[in-house]
Amino acid sequence: MAAAAATKRMPQTDIINHLAEKSGVKKTDAKEFFTALAALATSEVKKNGEFTLPGFGKLVKATRKARDGRNPATGETIKIPAKTTVKFRLGKAMKDAIGDSK
Repeated sequence: MAAAAATKRMPQTDIINHLAEKSGVKKTDAKEFFTALAALATSEVKKNGEFTLPGFGKLVKATRKARDGRNPATGETIKIPAKTTVKFRLGKAMKDAIGDSK
């Protein structure tokens, strides 16, 4: 687990720079593409309940039921309302590429 904590995540600017370099486009064009892809994913999840990104996986709209929770500071029981959230389901190709680390 310590090795996982030491890894550094790749910020959006690094992703955009990498995509621009690998595809031979300007950084502004890569950023526009990245922004458009995020907007498309958002609208598709809102409209259809899911968005598939081939080779990666899919974003799926999920509903969490209302439940009882506990205030950690006071120990008091509280009601947590139902809400809609988004889950990411990793695709088979990505699972196979990453492999089983167990």
